[in-house]
Amino acid sequence: MNPRQLKKEIQKWAAELGFHGFGVTHCDLQIHEAALQQWIEQGFHGEMEYMVRHGSKRSHPEELIPGTLSLLSFRMNYLPPEAADSWEIIDQDEKGFISRYALGRDYHKVMRKRLAQLATRISTAVGPFGHRVFVDSAPVLEKGIAENSGVGWIGKHSNVINKRNGSWFFLGEIYTDLKLDADPPATNHCGSCDLCITSCPTNAIVTPYQVDARRCISYLTIELGGSIPVEFRRAMGNRIYGCDDCQLVCPWNRFADDTTELDLQIRHGLDAPELVDLFAWSEDEFLKKMEGSSIRRIGHERWLRNIAIGLGNAEGCQGAAEALQKRLEDPSEIVREHVTWALEQQRGYSPNHGE
Repeated sequence: MNPRQLKKEIQKWAAELGFHGFGVTHCDLQIHEAALQQWIEQGFHGEMEYMVRHGSKRSHPEELIPGTLSLLSFRMNYLPPEAADSWEIIDQDEKGFISRYALGRDYHKVMRKRLAQLATRISTAVGPFGHRVFVDSAPVLEKGIAENSGVGWIGKHSNVINKRNGSWFFLGEIYTDLKLDADPPATNHCGSCDLCITSCPTNAIVTPYQVDARRCISYLTIELGGSIPVEFRRAMGNRIYGCDDCQLVCPWNRFADDTTELDLQIRHGLDAPELVDLFAWSEDEFLKKMEGSSIRRIGHERWLRNIAIGLGNAEGCQGAAEALQKRLEDPSEIVREHVTWALEQQRGYSPNHGE
């Protein structure tokens, strides 16, 4: 099978396996390497030390996997069609908002399995070939690869946008020693729009295309260990795992398609959960209910920390103060600190006299 025919077959097989976009590029990531280095030098990566741990391997695929000639980029839609309206949930104090990518099963497992199946199909057609599959599993510049391969451009909010399908999708890659023709890179269509910048609750998009992770609610609720800075807690509102505001206002998402993947459908009512109910979960309940979910990796302590902030911001939430008081003696110092802050936000609460 010649390279052109093989590429067409890969596109067909990818679609059959549930991918909604596919593109090919080669190993030149110099422009994105420079942008990454500038981002790191400004300290915008916060505690995400894995962004600097592997040196130049992230931007030099041939160093990470010797013999790599082609980088295959794939996207898969993730927005569940039955999910409650995001803005309606954000506007309800008693509810908790969870980023829509995390409502179903862990996308790492879903996509990695599909990419492995795709690699098997390729090997059946061409024989054994050098390759490795990635879904956030190694130092890979996935957004730069997606842009260079034509899958989408990197928007001002730093997410990848597709002109015909918005930004509600996951990315995955296959590095291979097969030489396939590269696709033209995606062109930028953000124009003068700055809705993502002006809508960010914590002003994390410090300039177009530059996100200071240390201010980003997704980073604060997922990546950050320890205490969440007080200056951001009120702005977090009821966003207890991630934040989608910049995507919710993006005009290109009016073209976005919902996911058709059963594994990415809503689990445990997480599209519109009650904060008080979530806060009552024991660690065992959390681990059991979040089994197979990307949320599980933050652990029960961060889960409670985040929800405590949501309850503190929920002035009209019946039972919020009572639920918080039950965890004033929580074994975790981090949880206790955030519970105390949350109770202080509740109208009429005094640490010495209760409500």
